[in-house]
Amino acid sequence: FEHGAFILNGLPYRMRLVLDQGYWPEGGLSATTEELRRDVILTKRLGFNGVRKHQKIEDPRFLYWCDVLGLMVWEEMPSAYRFSQRMVESLTAEWLEALNRDRSHPCIIVWVPFNESWGLPDLPTNSQTRAFCRALYQLTKAADPTRLVVDNDGWEHLETDLLTVHDYTDKPEVLTERYGTAAKFAYTLEHVRPCRRQLLLTGSGSARWQPVLLTEFGGIAYALDQEGWGYSRVLSEKGFITRYAGLLRALNKCDDLAGFCYTQLTDTYQEINGLLTADRQFKVDPSVIAAETRGPRSAQEQELNRHPNPLGYTKEWLQKQPKWVEEITLA
Repeated sequence: FEHGAFILNGLPYRMRLVLDQGYWPEGGLSATTEELRRDVILTKRLGFNGVRKHQKIEDPRFLYWCDVLGLMVWEEMPSAYRFSQRMVESLTAEWLEALNRDRSHPCIIVWVPFNESWGLPDLPTNSQTRAFCRALYQLTKAADPTRLVVDNDGWEHLETDLLTVHDYTDKPEVLTERYGTAAKFAYTLEHVRPCRRQLLLTGSGSARWQPVLLTEFGGIAYALDQEGWGYSRVLSEKGFITRYAGLLRALNKCDDLAGFCYTQLTDTYQEINGLLTADRQFKVDPSVIAAETRGPRSAQEQELNRHPNPLGYTKEWLQKQPKWVEEITLA
């Protein structure tokens, strides 16, 4: 990263991520190769260029298809239930196994050892949990110095490459007020505390040049035929599109944000706040969602994407494919 921007292949690149917990109605945490490939395609059809795999070390076959089809991945360690000596030893060993297994995949751009202080109680005051959080950040950087590392996504930061926050307001104007400029974001981190947490702890507050991202937001519940949970709720397709468009248009105007992550890709058990149902059906027109996800293209993006076929597929092959194939080559 440079000057608050994420850099990919030498150029600033905004992360448009979606949170994905990786559950399937029939297989639970397990899926077929075709189901994994289809999830990558569906994610790109919705306009996202990356996925934050949440609380799951995903199957390497999924990472393979992200490599092949072009989808960035944040890999996140599933959280421990409680802090203990056994947890420290087990989590460290399992995290190193994940790093060693997956670091050869070019799709992975960020490692996340902790999320929302789960398994790290009382971080502002507990010297032992603070030491472990810092240690996992440093250990991750030692194991793989080529990737970015987020120490504790969304909540208290001690030592991190990216400043991230989770905020589930359903009001677009609030997003603009909190994250519209770098100065507003800095004020939000130190004073607003949307998670009711002290987000910047010792050692992280001086790095104002780091990229800042809203890595959980949205969570709009919409399902006409079932009861369930979400951070806010709508009762119609039109209401869903209006709510989603409002949030995304607000964020796409926040030029100093290096990226965002919408919650979430699919409905997951009682959580009905996915863009897709649990069996991977679109809730609304995906082209509408994709347009709002991508937002207006900057002059630089338009120049980079002027080629109608950037992945180099043959004209004959493309003519035989459905229209969405062209969409994912440009996502």
